[in-house]
Amino acid sequence: MDELRALKNWLDPVGSLRARCEDARALVELADEEGGEAEAAAEADLADLEELLRELELRKMLSGKDDERNAIVAIHAGAGGTDSQDWAEMLLRMYLAWAESRGFEVEMMDAQPGEEAGLKSATFLVRGAYAFGNMRAETGVHRLVRLSPFDAAHRRHTSFASVASYPEVEDTSEIEIRDADIKLDFFRASGPGGQHVNKSSTAVRITHVPTGIVVSCQEERSQFRNRENAMKVLRSRLYAMREEEKRKEQEAAHGEKMDIAWGSQIRSYVLHPYRMVKDVRTSVERSDVERVLDGDIDEFIEAYLKQTE
Repeated sequence: MDELRALKNWLDPVGSLRARCEDARALVELADEEGGEAEAAAEADLADLEELLRELELRKMLSGKDDERNAIVAIHAGAGGTDSQDWAEMLLRMYLAWAESRGFEVEMMDAQPGEEAGLKSATFLVRGAYAFGNMRAETGVHRLVRLSPFDAAHRRHTSFASVASYPEVEDTSEIEIRDADIKLDFFRASGPGGQHVNKSSTAVRITHVPTGIVVSCQEERSQFRNRENAMKVLRSRLYAMREEEKRKEQEAAHGEKMDIAWGSQIRSYVLHPYRMVKDVRTSVERSDVERVLDGDIDEFIEAYLKQTE
């Protein structure tokens, strides 16, 4: 039934598009004969068809094994002190705005505040169809160049922050985690949150001993819920690690080499001496930096998906 449903999800819109194309052809023929209102109606209909085709093409790009899943996204400030921590928070705001504009639900799982401003790290869940398929395009290092608001001399600073996206894995049978392989630590949550959050040891840190992966969650008031979220993040990271190892084995077997590696720089955001956002993988450039930082990043995502299709 799942396979049948998946096929129908493709066949139905393709059939609808084909029928719309036939109608549009008749409308164009009528416009050739009569012009005027018929011509305007034909132009509007063709514009609608172009948008439908674009949406279908985008959906075809999101046909990877895990693309339909929810996404767990982690942002980490890099070298650069307070500037990089502020940059990490700016990236978080950008992704939250993008998710809201796309109708995705977002659940914060962890946020480690910086010493003076910004964030050392943040982890959140993006819930919705093809959330991971979209967010995997954002994995990598993001670079910001600007006049630092934290420098008394107002000099230009370069800051870095990394973004990692993992498919949410809810089925425990996909990734088995033995109790003997994890170390649990409980501590008081940092940052704002009221008397309960700051005085009770509700925050949870899980260390997966075999891989060295460390996950912490502190956004919930309940220690149980934080532990549950931390296990979810750990399971997703282990799943992503396994899939990455499989990909590398396939590349080695076929003599292939990917141009884009996990953790490599993918995009530069320049606010001074000029204003430009450039994706180094696809060469897409935008000068409307404010709109990009307000969450308008679909052009970058679509360009990446087309390139890697």
